[in-house]
Amino acid sequence: RRLSVGHSPDSPCHPAQPTSTIAMSPLALTTPRVTSTLRLTLLPNDVLPEGLSWRILDGYIRTAAWDSEGEAITLGLWGPGDWVTNAYSTLRPVEIQCISTAVVEQVHPSEEDVIEFLQKQIRNTEEIFEINRIRSADERLLRLLLWIGNRFGQVSSRGHRHSLKDMNLTHKGLADICGLTRVTVTKNLNRYK
Repeated sequence: RRLSVGHSPDSPCHPAQPTSTIAMSPLALTTPRVTSTLRLTLLPNDVLPEGLSWRILDGYIRTAAWDSEGEAITLGLWGPGDWVTNAYSTLRPVEIQCISTAVVEQVHPSEEDVIEFLQKQIRNTEEIFEINRIRSADERLLRLLLWIGNRFGQVSSRGHRHSLKDMNLTHKGLADICGLTRVTVTKNLNRYK
């Protein structure tokens, strides 16, 4: 069996390159290939490729969709040790966006991993939805900060401790997650100091 590699002479991409042919045995087509692990280092606001699954080694990521007016809807926040994908969502598009500098590694989840991920995704979305239903802006922001501390913080003698700077969560980022304006978030955070 033969496999063609390259571009044909009439290809619009590199018309001068000839097509080369590699001879392959039928065994080569059925033998499992060794795949290397794809590891990426991404900057804040970078978006991960669609349809793949990623384990977060370092940094923080959010999954988001958009409403009919173009406003972002945060579906989940993810941190080190979590894995994330948009492959199982019925919403389109769902973007996997870095909040901070992040290091991710492509994973090939088992069926058990997928079930666990979907349970976490549902819980994550429900908790964010519950926070967004709080009418008082002050209470909503406090509940979001508490939720972030419980989810990503370190336990100390005074509760959970976590730095929003480590997550690169700006006032605008907090506002996007909990459905408030940046001005409201800034005003409330200044009052908490």
